[in-house]
Amino acid sequence: MLSAIIIAAAVVGGVGIVVGLMLGVAGEKFKIETDPKEEALLEVLPGNNCGACGYPGCSGLAAAIAKGEAPTNACMVGGAFVAAEAAAIMGVAPAEFKHMVAFVKCDGNPQNAPRLYDYTGVQDCNVIKQMQNGGPKSCRYGCMGCGNCVRVCEFDAIHIVNGVAVVDKERCRACKKCINTCPQHVIDLIPYDSTHSVKCNSHHKGKEQMQVCTVGCIGCRKCEKACPKGAITVTDFLASIDHDKCVGCGICARECPRHIIIGKAAPTPKKKPAAAAAKPAAAAEKAEVEA
Repeated sequence: MLSAIIIAAAVVGGVGIVVGLMLGVAGEKFKIETDPKEEALLEVLPGNNCGACGYPGCSGLAAAIAKGEAPTNACMVGGAFVAAEAAAIMGVAPAEFKHMVAFVKCDGNPQNAPRLYDYTGVQDCNVIKQMQNGGPKSCRYGCMGCGNCVRVCEFDAIHIVNGVAVVDKERCRACKKCINTCPQHVIDLIPYDSTHSVKCNSHHKGKEQMQVCTVGCIGCRKCEKACPKGAITVTDFLASIDHDKCVGCGICARECPRHIIIGKAAPTPKKKPAAAAAKPAAAAEKAEVEA
């Protein structure tokens, strides 16, 4: 009996050794060679696997950068530091990193955009969007304030304040999760250092907009006409700013009758007294010559 057990154990052990050797040989023969640069890149990437870069997670981006298919500054979450580290690994000059942050294009709080009715059901933007009139909010294009964006943010960078989502730009890492989850498409990426932005997403016509929101853009084009750099345009009754052209003069914010362009308004130009004084001086000089 004992000998039978020993023989069985020996057979099982022998089979295990043979299988192990076969697996080891197969692993060596069929193993996929990994680029050392890809491994190094994966070490410096943040590991959030957010997909903001357009690749399936950080491993996908690391492989793409290593193959030269993606730029070294493709990781928005990692920021300038990761971009510089990736460039060093690839042995190339650091690419310029444009720091972007999410921005909510709505200021339709209950005081500015009255509610059509009270809603006490499921707090989900996608659910409310399917309701009559697109939800209880009078503006069909505004933030619903249910917090879908808050729930997907990994960085605690967005919160609901007075019924509207607000982004903490210091915490935001531009992962785009809030943008992708918003059924209203009310969130965009803008440069971190942008000075002015249009805090509205409405495409209501001017008269209708005045009825649904006291501050929404009415498409009057005053900002567009006033901008000296052609950085602001009005399309489908909504103003938008080209941040690459904007120089932060603030004229658009000052001219906007709805005060929906946020940022520091430019000071009103002061009249130069020298030009006014030139005429009396010239007249006196002429009189002196004639005398």
